[in-house]
Amino acid sequence: MATRSSGLLLHVTSLPGPFGIGDFGPEASRFVDTLAEAGQRVWQVLPLTPVGYGHSPYASPSTFAGNPLLISPERLVDAGWLEASDLADAPHFPTGHVDFERAIPFKHALLRRAFVRARQQGFPSDYRAFCAREAYWLEDYALFTALKAHYAGVPWTDWPAPLARRTPEALTAARAELAEAIEQHRFEQFVFARQWDDLRAYARRRGVSIFGDLPIYVAHDSADVWAAPDLFHLDPDGRPTAVAGVPPDYFSATGQRWGNPLYRWDRMRSLGYAWWTARLARTLDFVDLVRLDHFRGFEAFWAIPADEETAVNGQWVEGPGADLFEAFERALGHPLPLVAEDLGLITPGVRDLMGRFELPGMVVLQFAFGDPESEYLPHHYRRALVAYTGTHDNDTVAAWWSGLGDVERRFTRRYLGLAGRGEPVHWAAVRAVMASVADRAVFPLQDVLGIGGEGRMNVPGKEVGNWAWRFSWDQVSACTVSHLRDLTETYGRAAAAPPSNPSPPAASVTTPEVALPRRERPPPP
Repeated sequence: MATRSSGLLLHVTSLPGPFGIGDFGPEASRFVDTLAEAGQRVWQVLPLTPVGYGHSPYASPSTFAGNPLLISPERLVDAGWLEASDLADAPHFPTGHVDFERAIPFKHALLRRAFVRARQQGFPSDYRAFCAREAYWLEDYALFTALKAHYAGVPWTDWPAPLARRTPEALTAARAELAEAIEQHRFEQFVFARQWDDLRAYARRRGVSIFGDLPIYVAHDSADVWAAPDLFHLDPDGRPTAVAGVPPDYFSATGQRWGNPLYRWDRMRSLGYAWWTARLARTLDFVDLVRLDHFRGFEAFWAIPADEETAVNGQWVEGPGADLFEAFERALGHPLPLVAEDLGLITPGVRDLMGRFELPGMVVLQFAFGDPESEYLPHHYRRALVAYTGTHDNDTVAAWWSGLGDVERRFTRRYLGLAGRGEPVHWAAVRAVMASVADRAVFPLQDVLGIGGEGRMNVPGKEVGNWAWRFSWDQVSACTVSHLRDLTETYGRAAAAPPSNPSPPAASVTTPEVALPRRERPPPP
């Protein structure tokens, strides 16, 4: 990642397209082209893993797998695994949001059809090599996903005890009974990796790097916990004995009880942090830079007894600290391609950990204007930062501005120069972050487009109705792209003039190597 750069935050699901949810198809390539034309070097995405409860990418049933819903039907046609006629009867989906309830069964039906056709034709020559290379997570994920469907989606702790406890005889019988479904899940992961590799290679040719996201915790009802229960604080029945969250603060009198099972860091340490190192290496198969969510939890984490309904009665427990990051460096080298999500109240111990491993932090402009001395005001920024107008958890700048009180609004107006310049607030916010000394500046696409609260991606604590926003190309004018490039060039963040468009991603179903070389990985756990 070059210094003094900028980019846009947009999850893949928010891309336009005719199939109900954004994917790796032609619209993704067009978005990469738009980034390049606007001088942007970074495309930040949310976790690319399968979604969990509430369609959240932060509650995934697997931290290692890719989300099959992101597979492009058009690319499946290119590969010969679907016919164009298979797409002709696609339902009419809304364009402004993801209709999960209809898009999911439609995409699953297409993926089933593609799997059957690929099996009839004979799988590509590199398919078995992919399955062997990824077996350390793929076999458990494929079996877990097949079992979830077989048992109508109930949590794994409610499966028959021999399966919940992974007795060898039960696993062998399940693999035999569900062999076809397991093979389909392997195939979907192969296609996901192939399509994303092609798209990522295209982005690189256009001078765009991918900035990804890794949540600190995993979901309890996941292949990760089911496959390695000894790495988590669980009772003999597999249920958490302590869960994650954050303590009471200014924003919540009862704190936040997230409910994720806590890691047994002592067990992780005894195994050389192999699971965590493999997890990070797997993420780096897909992205160039990783945001570590809730970085504070690596230094110390809030542990809540599982039978508590709120986070009030938790306690701080020491995390793995430098031990974990030293293991990362042994496996992946120095410097680590990581950004620490260090928003909120951060202790000196967290700052020391970031400094020791040279990890940049984050700042969010929307948090700046309640205090004239706030570290989030751009004149207080330092170089080793990723600066944002807002993140996926914030409202859009336009909606945030409309909700400011009089005192904050007056200060914000003066600081951003709104009275003198007559600039729309979203462009003034982009300009302020662009002009800062922070090495990297990232803006949700909603903030570049000036979209209101209807464009908000997530409301923390709201269980349903999130993650659904999508844009349309008629919202992205040539003037908007030109103005973004002008600001980017003015403040020294622009990539070189974009090259003439290289060939967009195309299906490559017989070549023995993926489009991008895989980084060297540590041995799987």
